[in-house]
Amino acid sequence: MKTTNKKNVSFTHGQAVRTAILWVNLGSPSAPKRRAVRRYLAEFLSDGRVVEIPRIIWQLLLRLVILPFRSGRTAHKYKQIWLENGSPLVLTSIAQGHALEREMRGRHHDVTVATAMRYGSPSITQTLDQLREGGGLGRLVILPAYPQYSATTTASVFDEVTRYFQKQRDIPELRFVKHYHDHGAYIEALAQQITAYWEANGRGDKLLLSFHGIPRANLDKGDPYHCECYKTARLLAQALDCPPEMIQVTFQSRFGRAKWLQPYTSEVLTDLATQGLERVDVVCPGFVADCLETLEEIAQENVELFVASGGKSCHYIPCLNLNTEWIRALGDIVDMHLAGWPTFVSPSISEQNDEQCALSRQEALNRGAVE
Repeated sequence: MKTTNKKNVSFTHGQAVRTAILWVNLGSPSAPKRRAVRRYLAEFLSDGRVVEIPRIIWQLLLRLVILPFRSGRTAHKYKQIWLENGSPLVLTSIAQGHALEREMRGRHHDVTVATAMRYGSPSITQTLDQLREGGGLGRLVILPAYPQYSATTTASVFDEVTRYFQKQRDIPELRFVKHYHDHGAYIEALAQQITAYWEANGRGDKLLLSFHGIPRANLDKGDPYHCECYKTARLLAQALDCPPEMIQVTFQSRFGRAKWLQPYTSEVLTDLATQGLERVDVVCPGFVADCLETLEEIAQENVELFVASGGKSCHYIPCLNLNTEWIRALGDIVDMHLAGWPTFVSPSISEQNDEQCALSRQEALNRGAVE
């Protein structure tokens, strides 16, 4: 029997089961313009995982105060980093998805990788609709672009995926990648990226590992993000063979008046400059694709802040982006979560499976199934 749901996704007898990876990053406005930024911020800041304030109170504050004043300033920041063909974060994330698919095709039979954004476009809903077109999606790994788990990021992706499938009749097997902050291949890719930068540009007196901040209250409520950031830092220091005093963890991008995770990146840079350090290097291990927070906040604002405070130079080390070791690391991470699924097959076995699907379909039709 052939059935079709409202999304025109059909079940067909004898159809081969497909496996897909959903690669999800945060997202970006559609353009560096006030209206587009306001729309994006409204979606982002309305997520209860991101802002844990009673909804009615928060929405009044958001709509009447924050969006009217913040949208224009944020749009100006986006203009500083915008590329000719779009958002750096979205473009890099999509390119990473394509690169990961090529990597997986060398390891598995018929594994598709699709890229989505938690906020903005391409949305998780749009991308899952496309993955399910034609039917046969039977196995799905959700891979957030967040190495360190936080309820504000990773959990929000899981929420959106589960909301989507609550409305579907035929649900694939789902596997959620919670984190990979301590995965050896991820740490090695970071170390290789930093080492390559140092070889080309020299090494600073200090290396700051600047992670995105979250409210301190989230840590107090049990969010493991803070601990995972520090574990990444410890493992990275070992991989780089750096003395402990050379590396320091900091947190950036705080918002509002509440206390966030400390120490703050901007304050540490100011202190280091006034102490007489000539050069500081900054890398952002929690971001795997360069974005507003790395290209504008760190590479522009904080670099200028360090020099203005008396330092000689502050170097920003780019994110992993399309680093070959990083794409290979992503493949290793995905392989852990594909374990047990029949995707490690040779072309000859695949051809046999196709034959079995055709026989199964014919048998169903012979028994009265509707095509």
